[in-house]
Amino acid sequence: MKQFAVPNIYRSELISAIKNKRKREDKLKKDFSPTLLDFGKLKIYLARHFGFCYGVENAIEIAFRTIEENPGKRIFLLSEMIHNPQVNADLKEKGIEFLQDTYGKQLISFDELNEDDVVLIPAFGTTIEIEKLLQNKGIQTEKYNTTCPFVEKVWNRSAQIAEKGYSVVVHGKPKHEETRATFSHASSKTPTVIVNDMKETIALAKYITGEKPAEDFYTEFKGRYSNGFDIAKHLQHFGVVNQTTQLATDTQAIAEYLKHIVKEHYNLTDANVQERFADTRDTLCYATNDNQTAVTALLNTNADMAIVVGGYNSSNTSHLVELCEEKLPAYFINDADKILSSTQILHCNWRTKEECITHDYLPAKAPIKILITSGASCPDAVVENVIERLAGFFDTQEQIDNFIDQFSR
Repeated sequence: MKQFAVPNIYRSELISAIKNKRKREDKLKKDFSPTLLDFGKLKIYLARHFGFCYGVENAIEIAFRTIEENPGKRIFLLSEMIHNPQVNADLKEKGIEFLQDTYGKQLISFDELNEDDVVLIPAFGTTIEIEKLLQNKGIQTEKYNTTCPFVEKVWNRSAQIAEKGYSVVVHGKPKHEETRATFSHASSKTPTVIVNDMKETIALAKYITGEKPAEDFYTEFKGRYSNGFDIAKHLQHFGVVNQTTQLATDTQAIAEYLKHIVKEHYNLTDANVQERFADTRDTLCYATNDNQTAVTALLNTNADMAIVVGGYNSSNTSHLVELCEEKLPAYFINDADKILSSTQILHCNWRTKEECITHDYLPAKAPIKILITSGASCPDAVVENVIERLAGFFDTQEQIDNFIDQFSR
């Protein structure tokens, strides 16, 4: 896989040594067991896969190269480059301004742009409408487009099934940048509707079977369907694609549920179900899948708690917290500084995005066993800082260098 020129401030000598050793020993990525860092009184289990993915490293490389290559020019980002506070703060510090927030609220009017400006499209991609708006102003978009290739893969798959007469159901968070972009690209080719979760999927299915009157659809799914969407006919043939950072198991469950509904309603067999339901399993992101599978394996460890590191508005990171919370206490933090002391931790509720302090989060026992993972937009340096912070409570700081030597062999 391509190596990217990511600034060293995001790298970690310790994490790089661990990942490189695991890669050498498991080239086919079949071993999802965690890596143990044994500090004696503290045992840390690191997920097999975590941190920057291909799309994130690609976006960061393009962004920092753009800054170097355009001295004196105004440089803008459509919205956050990725959902990580450290990276976005670093870009702002270097003079980049954000045109929109995460939810599409305008921070700087497009009217203020001119053809001499540089506008970076973030890793999530953008809508066709915004891209055309920029191009009409004479602003180059291709050169400064950091859209993740796996997001583009979803768009391409949508276009492919559209050519065969299928409509599209997008599994995604309606307000998320990536979902808005995917909806725009899919709906430019074929009738499209968004479902957020299984509850909405079940509701949608009742319009397919006729259990709900068609006119109710336009109220229940207001703002979620493309112009001219006809619920009476546009879900007679369709496929499911996803926001790539959703839980892969959720997307698969939604697709299987809708496939079952279609089979039952139209009395189809497994052999002929594709007459009405397109196979789109190949749109699942490898990194999201690997990170989630690694957490599932991580949770087989007999541990006391989990710490998940990443941006609070990061969809893929939130889902890792969701998985961990099913098994044990899990603390969602975006920086090592959120570990206030050995008795207090400031962490985020992944549902409400509100921070709260938990007291006595470390159990009064020895050894303490902690699971650690991070989202796809979280720098490895931040994860190392978290490890160092925890290790510091047990007077074992000097062992960090020993681990680097151990995993570098």
